[in-house]
Amino acid sequence: MRKIPMPRSKFLRVKCPNCGAEVIVFNKAATVVKCPNCGETIAIPTGGKAKILGKVVETLT
Repeated sequence: MRKIPMPRSKFLRVKCPNCGAEVIVFNKAATVVKCPNCGETIAIPTGGKAKILGKVVETLT
């Protein structure tokens, strides 16, 4: 019997460093993620895991 590997990617609840709004971001985001309230950049793609610029409040599995 073959085991199915657990995914390594996760969703993160990130707090915007500018206005404090919380946004859910994929940790391997392929596009720039901006805050819907103020337009501040929250995540930048790097080819693998995204660079998160805000504070990670919670990891969602």
